[in-house]
Amino acid sequence: MSSSNSIHTPPVGLGTNPFATPLRLSRAPTEDERRGTYFPAAVLDGSHQPRLRKFKSARWTGGEYEKPWTTEKNPKKKWEKIIFWGSIVVGFAIGGLICFFAYASVTNHEYCLLLEDNFKTIDPNTWNYEIQRGGFGSGTFEWTTDDPKNAYTDENGLHIVPTLTTETTSITVDQIYDGYVLNLTTDGTCTSTDVTMCSIRSNRTAGTIINPVRSARINTKGKKSITYGKVEVVAKMPKGDWLWPAIWMMPEKNTYGPWPASGEIDIAESRGNYGDDYPSGGRDALISALHWGPVPEADAFYKTSGQHMLRRTDWTESFHTFGVEWSEKYLFTYIDSRLLQVFFVKFTNKKNMWARGNFGSSILNHSALFDPWSQTGRANTPFDEPFYLILNVAVGSTNGFFPDGVGNKPWGDKSDNAPKAFWDSQSQWYPSWGAGDTKGLTVKSVKMWKEGAC
Repeated sequence: MSSSNSIHTPPVGLGTNPFATPLRLSRAPTEDERRGTYFPAAVLDGSHQPRLRKFKSARWTGGEYEKPWTTEKNPKKKWEKIIFWGSIVVGFAIGGLICFFAYASVTNHEYCLLLEDNFKTIDPNTWNYEIQRGGFGSGTFEWTTDDPKNAYTDENGLHIVPTLTTETTSITVDQIYDGYVLNLTTDGTCTSTDVTMCSIRSNRTAGTIINPVRSARINTKGKKSITYGKVEVVAKMPKGDWLWPAIWMMPEKNTYGPWPASGEIDIAESRGNYGDDYPSGGRDALISALHWGPVPEADAFYKTSGQHMLRRTDWTESFHTFGVEWSEKYLFTYIDSRLLQVFFVKFTNKKNMWARGNFGSSILNHSALFDPWSQTGRANTPFDEPFYLILNVAVGSTNGFFPDGVGNKPWGDKSDNAPKAFWDSQSQWYPSWGAGDTKGLTVKSVKMWKEGAC
């Protein structure tokens, strides 16, 4: 039986199956039906109206919850607070004691200021120029001068700047390679007593060239030196491939023999190369070391050296204080303050430097090594004599400071023509030097103290 306003019931078997086919209506759909809510006959009352189930919320309606934890305190929580805050107090107390005893253990000597130079000029009463072209025992390529283009002062301090020989002299490119004689002895300017350090003739066939770069090296030898004390140099390192800036000290006399038997103190050295191209450290690395050994082949610097690297910047970007503190019992180098030490050597840890180097069991060229130090009876020999200060910028070397095969190095240390190979690759390295003072060592000030009262 049907009529125009009735709803067809589902076939037998559909029941209230929610997955059944939707009902076909013979009249206009209601609002619920338009929304997709269909009701099988089983849920319709006799008036053909759907029986809707009233929605019942699961929300609590029984009044306020009881919250006993707001009125009854857990005794465990009290002890948790006591343990927590007590641990913090104890930690601070222990840390404070550690800092106190560490500070108390640091020796604070009395010092007398011996030198303070802010470089309004290069004072000849303090500084000497070293003028030569022989590589200073390291096989470096520069010719050091007293030319104002290589060492000068301005409102920023002292500048030691390397320049191309062809730019600051009348020597031509052709003469660099062939037919020119450089004789600093004849000029009366060479400060070395070794003739080979003072003169050279360029020869294209032999591959011998005039030093292609000029720079400067100044020192306080015979004028300002210390045996125990402090030195602080405020400086900014140079930028450029194969530049080798150095702030260091050498003995006034070779009391215990030629280098390194009488010692060397390297306060701060760096490479001008970009750090990412130089995995062992470029201008982002700062190196300090003591050089010592009975002969050059037994230099034990690797036992008394250190390195400090910067992240996301380098030593050419800003000024830093590079210092050394030296006494009979210890020597250490530092950056900006005594808290940032590059290396620390305690001379009382070993009987003497001969024992520290274990040279007594070393054989060189089938011969035992000679002990130049133990006769003094001092544990810090050879670092018990007056040392003077040196500031310089070297260029290249053949002593291993720039290892072969690293950073596109254009020469080999064992090559007889290393300076020529370096000069031939000028188009690669010279652009990295930049312009003006950026390619030089800039020194704002130097201070030197001797240990003891004035």
